[in-house]
Amino acid sequence: MALFKKRTAGKPGEWYYCLVHGKVEEGPECPAKDRFGPYASREEAQHAMDIARERNEEWDTDPRWHDATAGEREED
Repeated sequence: MALFKKRTAGKPGEWYYCLVHGKVEEGPECPAKDRFGPYASREEAQHAMDIARERNEEWDTDPRWHDATAGEREED
């Protein structure tokens, strides 16, 4: 008995963006390692790369994610 069932067909209303093919899919057609999602709508999935770019920019500029280097740390 398998612990995990391999889902071969997606659910209607689940939208993904395939990184390999550069296209929007309803339900997962490509492997999970090759896609972003699920998204609530086709339009949202079409903007997956823009969303990822915006999030990366936010994380790159978030001071909570950048530790001070050894020279910048305060001496106690």
